[in-house]
Amino acid sequence: MSSPESVRSSFNWQDKALEHAKEQDPKEACGLLLLIKGKKKYWPCENVAKYPEQMFQISAIDYARGEERGEILGIVHSHPISAPEPSEADKVAASKGKIPWHIVNPRMEKWRTYNPSGVYISPLLSRTWVWAVQDCWTLARDWYKHEGLELRDWDRPDDPEQFIQAPMFDGAYEATGFRLLKDEKLMKGDLLLMSIGSPGLNHCAVYLGDGNVLHHLQNRLSCRDCYGDWLQSCTGKKLRHENSKAIWGTG
Repeated sequence: MSSPESVRSSFNWQDKALEHAKEQDPKEACGLLLLIKGKKKYWPCENVAKYPEQMFQISAIDYARGEERGEILGIVHSHPISAPEPSEADKVAASKGKIPWHIVNPRMEKWRTYNPSGVYISPLLSRTWVWAVQDCWTLARDWYKHEGLELRDWDRPDDPEQFIQAPMFDGAYEATGFRLLKDEKLMKGDLLLMSIGSPGLNHCAVYLGDGNVLHHLQNRLSCRDCYGDWLQSCTGKKLRHENSKAIWGTG
């Protein structure tokens, strides 16, 4: 979307970012705050998220071009409808980059700057779904971390549809420390791999015990759910971590 010639050169970068946000409304606008030759400038980027009215994902090409042009001082994006307060997903994503996030509401013309400090983990229940930021694997990792078990994060493709075509779970669970269960009874901390809407194992849930699971379906809020007939029919593999016995007394 952007090119070196399209850098917005106004002294007040916020005016240009606001202009971009109004142009993109009702979609979320996104861009970079750059330092170029001692001046702060706004670099507009394409929002390549599948649902741009609900979230943003900066084009990798635009990000790389901005990085070549100047020092990245911050991430800029808009909240067309809601107040310019960072969402839980914003806080999680911002904590990974460790640079300020500048949020604007183009209708209210109000700004908020969020400065991340350390790793931010959202509450496990009622999270909004954002691909690769707050999805089913993020929720599982955060639950295990809360229980004292650090699990590796895995790179996802840019588009969740690509993931559906080639899910990572089936080829990654052994490297993450899980083993396949056969006829063993489910215990707290077991990981369930499921097929939701496609033949591949594209979803995971953590078994909490007492017939309940914790999981996060696409475009729904994360929740504690009954491991009933439907979820059981979707389950393709049941896994147990090698450290389960030390943590939960199961093995």
